[in-house]
Amino acid sequence: MNQDANPYRPPNSDVGAQAGDGLAEPAGKGRRFGTLMIDYLCFVVFGFIVGAAIGLVFGARGVAAMDKIPDLLFGSVLVFTYYIVFEGIWSRTPGKWAFGTVVVNEAGARPSFRQIAGRTACRFIPFEAFSFFGVRGWHDSIPNTRVVRCR
Repeated sequence: MNQDANPYRPPNSDVGAQAGDGLAEPAGKGRRFGTLMIDYLCFVVFGFIVGAAIGLVFGARGVAAMDKIPDLLFGSVLVFTYYIVFEGIWSRTPGKWAFGTVVVNEAGARPSFRQIAGRTACRFIPFEAFSFFGVRGWHDSIPNTRVVRCR
């Protein structure tokens, strides 16, 4: 019997085309800015938790040791850790969860850990935030990643 004429055949659907087809809608600049604001708030809370944990576990010695570390270095380590952990494991930060976006590679699939590390390192380029006045920010274009809507 011809499958086209079979009334009991399974329905045709292209489920595989939804994942990794590279056709997802890019996140707009407003969404990206909202993501940045939520991530900044979460980063401040993360820094507070790390500082409080060091103070509780190590006491005055831990606080004295933290005071010896330059603020720029301590903050950079925290930022790097924050983005590497969230984007490395889930391809999303809390801000991306809130605004329904996700980091993907150029093919629309999950980026490699190397791309996430490169993306995070690019955040430390001076004036990188101003690169979003163009088409794509440097922390997207250099490691070949994109932030797309997922809902």
